[in-house]
Amino acid sequence: MIKRSFKQVFVRIVILLVGLTIAHLGVTLFLLADLGADPFNVLVQGIFRTTAELPRWPLQSHGNTHIAICFLIILALLIIDRSYIKIGTILCMIFGGPIIDAFTYILSGPIGNIDLLPLKILINGLGCIILAFGMTIVIKSDAGTGPNDLVSIVLSDKLKKNFGVIRIIVDVSFVVIGLLLGGSFGIGTFICAFLVGPVANIFLPINEKWIRVIIKKIIDNHIKK
Repeated sequence: MIKRSFKQVFVRIVILLVGLTIAHLGVTLFLLADLGADPFNVLVQGIFRTTAELPRWPLQSHGNTHIAICFLIILALLIIDRSYIKIGTILCMIFGGPIIDAFTYILSGPIGNIDLLPLKILINGLGCIILAFGMTIVIKSDAGTGPNDLVSIVLSDKLKKNFGVIRIIVDVSFVVIGLLLGGSFGIGTFICAFLVGPVANIFLPINEKWIRVIIKKIIDNHIKK
């Protein structure tokens, strides 16, 4: 394993945070379109509603259920292959929510009041594309990624299969399990499940190239010094 300098790690984290911000702009647009939850949150919603019926379930909330599932994914990967868990994984968990809150505050006025279904679908699709673009920056920063995205990345790597196809399978699986557990479904969920994976597949090599160029320049400058 190549040992990275502090400067290289720092730049990778900065790139990750840029990607995370872009991705959550897409998530915010998706949410404001109000056409259904993304596949992972359909799963979270289903588990939340199921566990809510259990007696004496402590600290029960949708947010806490989301965090609990993310931590379970991280724990499973620490057992299976800990190389996938990096500092960026934790940063994604910490900063994702506040970024969405900030964008929601800014965009809820002009977008939240739109009632026309075609415009909502357009906003939803645009949100998915922006989400896929930002998500691939996070992935190619190689500083870690969101716990829910890790499922697709690990399966794609381990099975040596196309990321876009694996992402669709994972998202559809999340939706099916979530619905069976009592989660809700909308046209936006359908758009997200079948759009994000293929679009991410387009952006992955593009983002890898420019990120590699930036990192290479930093390494070269570091060596020269």
